[in-house]
Amino acid sequence: MESRNLSKAMHSFSQQGSLADFQEFIKVIYGEHDDRFYSIWDLAQNVDRFAMRALKGIRKKDEAKLVLNLLIALSWMMAIANRFHIETESGVLRRFPMQCSYCGKRPCACKAIHPKERILYAGLKIPEVHTIAQLQDMFREIYPPETRTLDQAGVHLAEEIGEVNEAIHAYMGEHKEEQMRALEDEIADALSCVFGVANSINLDVAKKLSELYGRNCHACHKDPCSCTFSSAVLFQS
Repeated sequence: MESRNLSKAMHSFSQQGSLADFQEFIKVIYGEHDDRFYSIWDLAQNVDRFAMRALKGIRKKDEAKLVLNLLIALSWMMAIANRFHIETESGVLRRFPMQCSYCGKRPCACKAIHPKERILYAGLKIPEVHTIAQLQDMFREIYPPETRTLDQAGVHLAEEIGEVNEAIHAYMGEHKEEQMRALEDEIADALSCVFGVANSINLDVAKKLSELYGRNCHACHKDPCSCTFSSAVLFQS
């Protein structure tokens, strides 16, 4: 088997990349590392940990803390999707076909019409969204940031991450196909909230990801990541 010089390998995420591209980047840099070091519960805990740090950034009005931790939480969410072989981009676009997944409107009209049940979108054409920037624009149109506060966007993110955890517990308990579909939907909902928070602070997600992941792992800058379990757990941001 041909070997490669790991010290010279270099991967970066492009500002013009898609959500699928970013998920693949996380798989290349962290996949082997995550599979060896982390259980699915470890991955979920790291999503929680960095998301809570992001919320602390909201509370303390520390935008730098908010941005860094929000994007690291997003990265751990990609690791969960990779573990379960979930395609996040297609899942998000099925869940949000250019309109709110509850009321079916763009912009969302849930506050006005109070829908009791989520609209079913089976058979609707999946929109053509090719980059993270376009995906962020789509969510800005569906959920205009001026219709809610940053605090409200942060609470919604925390709620949806909790529902991802509940879906993981359900699937790992019984391994039913409908539970896997529910997990795919909950991940899509959580990702929509990541963009919701980003839009509330006018954060260019694609640009910031390209800066954070311009040289392999954002912490050790290796491909694959060589951070130890302890250093990853104790990483301060």
